[in-house]
Amino acid sequence: MRWRVRLGYPLAVAVLWFSRPAPRSIVLGGLVGAVGLSIRAYAAGYLHKQEVLTVTGPYAYTRNPLYLGSAVLALGAAIAARSWASALLLLFYFAVFYSMVMRREEKELRERHAAAFEEYASAVPLFFPRLLPAKVRGESAGSFSFGQYRKNHEWQAPVGFLLLLGALVLIWYFRER
Repeated sequence: MRWRVRLGYPLAVAVLWFSRPAPRSIVLGGLVGAVGLSIRAYAAGYLHKQEVLTVTGPYAYTRNPLYLGSAVLALGAAIAARSWASALLLLFYFAVFYSMVMRREEKELRERHAAAFEEYASAVPLFFPRLLPAKVRGESAGSFSFGQYRKNHEWQAPVGFLLLLGALVLIWYFRER
């Protein structure tokens, strides 16, 4: 599924091509995107990929907080772009690729963690979060770690989103001239 990232580049070009940004849409989209980035950052600071089954922090609310953050981030990008075509492209990309990624990752977690994952999956929803955290026994490493955030290369998400917003500002500027 690594090619989903590579397909993200032409998607970004198409989103920018169809965009009709305005200062207000860029600011509002940036604020919504910041919420998505915060969710992703919070999740990345807990996630120990391929090491333990993470069941604490945001993972006590949803099994896929990184992807939930990505969905909010995509919503922010769609708002900033101010284009139905861009929004539909983002929705289609997210729905197709992230649903496949979540299914594949769930299969891997089920194989690796067996009964512990089954207990976790029965208590915590796949995508849309619970209102209260689930109390699940697991191997989770516990608390947020900025080092884990860096190890998971999460810094790339805000850099990419800022580049997208910068491109939208330039598009708006040159269309207004």
